[in-house]
Amino acid sequence: MLSINEQTSSIYNWTLQLSQSMGLSDQAAQVSTVSILLISLLFLLFVVDYLLRFFFSSMLLKFVRKANNQWGNYLADNKILTNLTRVILTAVSQQLIPVIFSGFPSFNTLLNKILSVLILFFLYKLFNSLFKTGRDVLRTSKALANKPVDSYLQVVQIFLIFILITLTVSIFTGSSPWSFLVSLGTASAVLMLVFKDTILGFVASIQVSANDSVRVGDWIEMSKYGVDGDILEINLNNVRVQNFDKTIVTIPTYTLLSDSFKNYRGMQETGGRRLKRAINVKISTIRYLEDVDLFELKKISLLKSFIEERENQIREYNSKNNFNTDVKVNGRRMTNIGLFRKYITFFSEKNPDINQEMTLMVRQLPPTSKGLPLELYMFTNGTNWAFYEDTLSDIFDHLFAAIHYFDLQVFEEPSSDDMRRLIASKVSADE
Repeated sequence: MLSINEQTSSIYNWTLQLSQSMGLSDQAAQVSTVSILLISLLFLLFVVDYLLRFFFSSMLLKFVRKANNQWGNYLADNKILTNLTRVILTAVSQQLIPVIFSGFPSFNTLLNKILSVLILFFLYKLFNSLFKTGRDVLRTSKALANKPVDSYLQVVQIFLIFILITLTVSIFTGSSPWSFLVSLGTASAVLMLVFKDTILGFVASIQVSANDSVRVGDWIEMSKYGVDGDILEINLNNVRVQNFDKTIVTIPTYTLLSDSFKNYRGMQETGGRRLKRAINVKISTIRYLEDVDLFELKKISLLKSFIEERENQIREYNSKNNFNTDVKVNGRRMTNIGLFRKYITFFSEKNPDINQEMTLMVRQLPPTSKGLPLELYMFTNGTNWAFYEDTLSDIFDHLFAAIHYFDLQVFEEPSSDDMRRLIASKVSADE
């Protein structure tokens, strides 16, 4: 039985003799032989490509899709079968190219190396497609839907590219891959510098995933980098965030470990968004309430029962301790600021847009040069931004209008109209 080299030589010689029998010169016969064999190879590759596409692309994919399996769509989208076909066609070409260029040994050797590298490249594409398909399948899992799967895929891609480069250098230099790796060790410092962000990003991706500190879809805030929005993507080198003004911010992945950030996922999962805002009350309008004031305030439905109960408690306490109530500072009395604070509390407790299961309180903050802050601290019943702002506005619209019933005023900086009235009154007084 003839060896492969002998078979290759015999095919080339037979075609060459056929060309020479037609009366062609030696040089023309060689060109004719190469052309005939090259056309034959192209025709063979066309037939093989057609058969492979028929069996792989048609029969296999139709079978998978008839089974309603999502894998079939992923296989097609990531071109796995296309890359497999390319590997087979290139391998067939590598086996048959020596037949065509049998009379050109130097060129044959170079072409064989190029085809070997092409096979490696298409193998890389094939494995890359397989891993992308695996990534797409993992994304359908609820447990992994928010994990940085892209980061892991990029690590695998870098590893495959490293192997591809190593084997390519080995093929063209004729040296062992291990020799290349040993020589590569001397350049490790340069590699660490080049791949610094990649290495840091890989470590950060693992820690972020392990600690579940951030996920795709989370709302994060990093004022240092101008980040305030939802995470679109977490990959090996960077994190893409869409701010609420629709701008896109890209930050290095390792900054999620090296810098602090605020994650609003907890707020979104609890279903309540914190409402924390104060009304600055003009301190000079705070006073004790007289009986006539209480009579009028009892007309407010939310306060009627509280005022009556509080009146009884105060009357009993003052009587028990023999306070002289003719002097207002003796004993206990109700104030307009105290009743207004209670009114806000009762109003919030009756508001269906306020979460009654979470913290709900109205508190006084330390007085400032801008008055006495009465702060509302509570949570809405939803986390939607528009709903939150509507609820907040509705509450304060009501309170700004209601505060005058308690003979209180909201503190305001003097405006131009105030200054004009002051000057006018001063001029009138002087006249």
